[in-house]
Amino acid sequence: MKRDRYPALAARARSWLRQALPALLLCASVAHAVSAPLEAEFAAGLKEEGLAGAVWSEVLPDGTVRTGAAGLRDAAKHMPMQADTRMQVGSVGKVALALGVLRLVSEDRLTLDTPLQQVLPELALKNPWQASDPVRIRHLLAHTSGLDNVRIWQAFSLHPAPETPLAAAFDGDRNLLRVRARPGSRYAYSNMGYGLLGMVIEKVTGQPYERYLDAQLLQPLGMADSTFTFVTQAGAQRDPRLAMGHFEHGVAQPAVPQYLRPAAQFTTTAADMAKLAQFLMGEGKLQGKRFIDLALMGALSEPAGTDAAQAGLTTGHGLALAVRDRHNVVGACHPGTAVGFRAMLCLYPEQNSAFFVAFNTDAERADYERFNRLLLRDLELPLRAPAPRGTPAPTVENWQGVYVPSPSPMASMAWVDAVFGFTRLKWDGESLFLIPFQGEPKELEPVGGLLFRASDRSTPSHVLMQEDGKHVLSDGLRSYERASMLRMLVLWGSLALGMAGLLYVLVVGVWRAALRSLGRGDHLFAPLLSLLALLLPLPFFYFQSYLRLGDATIASVLLALATGALPLATAFGLARCWRSRGTAAEAGSWAKWDWIALLAALQLLLVLAWWGLLPLRLWHL
Repeated sequence: MKRDRYPALAARARSWLRQALPALLLCASVAHAVSAPLEAEFAAGLKEEGLAGAVWSEVLPDGTVRTGAAGLRDAAKHMPMQADTRMQVGSVGKVALALGVLRLVSEDRLTLDTPLQQVLPELALKNPWQASDPVRIRHLLAHTSGLDNVRIWQAFSLHPAPETPLAAAFDGDRNLLRVRARPGSRYAYSNMGYGLLGMVIEKVTGQPYERYLDAQLLQPLGMADSTFTFVTQAGAQRDPRLAMGHFEHGVAQPAVPQYLRPAAQFTTTAADMAKLAQFLMGEGKLQGKRFIDLALMGALSEPAGTDAAQAGLTTGHGLALAVRDRHNVVGACHPGTAVGFRAMLCLYPEQNSAFFVAFNTDAERADYERFNRLLLRDLELPLRAPAPRGTPAPTVENWQGVYVPSPSPMASMAWVDAVFGFTRLKWDGESLFLIPFQGEPKELEPVGGLLFRASDRSTPSHVLMQEDGKHVLSDGLRSYERASMLRMLVLWGSLALGMAGLLYVLVVGVWRAALRSLGRGDHLFAPLLSLLALLLPLPFFYFQSYLRLGDATIASVLLALATGALPLATAFGLARCWRSRGTAAEAGSWAKWDWIALLAALQLLLVLAWWGLLPLRLWHL
């Protein structure tokens, strides 16, 4: 019986294939016709931008998911990228981690208003507003805690291992967790905040956050190809399906463990991200049962509570995503950067559409936005008409002036942001002009009151506010405070005088050395040697991996010593000028200029020391 059965089944199968093959070929040709142009445009774009490869997925209004791939998963081995290749997506993983926290809230194991120090009382949190406005869980999720973003040693170090305790990212520095703005008032992106959320998950669940999220979030969502656990391209944690990360010119870079891994450690596929996108656009149910409370789902991308939101601005960051207004399409998005990777997730709930794209190259000069435009076009999302002009408030002209970031993206770079990151605000009677020191000017059209719209946006993009007597400009994701012109003139003048003084030391000192008149007793001898010593770390930095930038290496130690010695050597040269003031006539007119140059240089060096930039120590003690 069995011998006769199998030939009959085979014959039936051949008959079915003969009947179905034309239809199958037709379907395949149709699918190819839909995907081939997009894949061809991606392939051409990757080549033009110098990127190795990319994967993407699209969620269509009818629930259909399309995935694609182009380029190479490993440039050195010429391995082609495939749609199911696993990618590391950096901060896009924050969206999934936020869902894990909201799952705990939905289970009543946590609340959005729970103070952080109630869960983690051991933290050395410095919050001047603690009595009235403690840092709460919702502030960490929405990046409104007022905490700093990241320190160099937290982001670039080869010291952490995959199992390094999360608390190691916050040890030793008493000012590390200093709150710089009233919690809840302003958006300020904080990787530290999400590192703390990982600790919150561990404290509440009693297990590593990776294990909890993999089992209690990713598994129920059906994201079997995703993980929060560290994986890399080589070694004990090797994943053969993981694409190799690259930098410019195809330089390969395997993944390494991080201190703040809850903020950026997530490995996934295009298909899994489509599943995540579909859940994010739903009502928070899985198999008909409530998984995330509906109210929490509605707050995923809705900015709430910030001063900008209360002033009427709808752009900003919710509990997991930020409202993104690009190319006349408004959605909820989150970008991500990892070692050798870039990624973007965007949702358009009104159209029940979404896209995800990830690249295994992190190139500073590449135009990643062109690929977002391709996916938006392919989704055929309706374009939104720009908001019409409105009547501005009669007091708009009062906001004119110079503005500086507040708070600065990184606390350690506050002086740099103030001196080089400022922007001017000018009102011409019809439009507001945003004129940054670095970057292209923007024309902001009034849409009513103190709300304005940039010419490349379709919805209000900026708002003017007055807080505690201070004039503030915000776009929902950045806030700027107006600085007094006197303060800015002092900062700019200090920089100009200081640089002129240091240039004098360098040029005149080298000239004297060339004439063999630069003796050890010369006013410029010690300052010139100290200035030239700044060159010593450069070859060591050139030959070491940038991933060791925050470690105590020969390069970073030499940099700290050289930058620490410079103000001391300058003060020593100035002291020599003072001691030799009685013999100034013998020294000629140069003594006066030496005195002026060294004094100008020293004042700048003292300002940099006051702002925490000297000595420049990159590693963590």
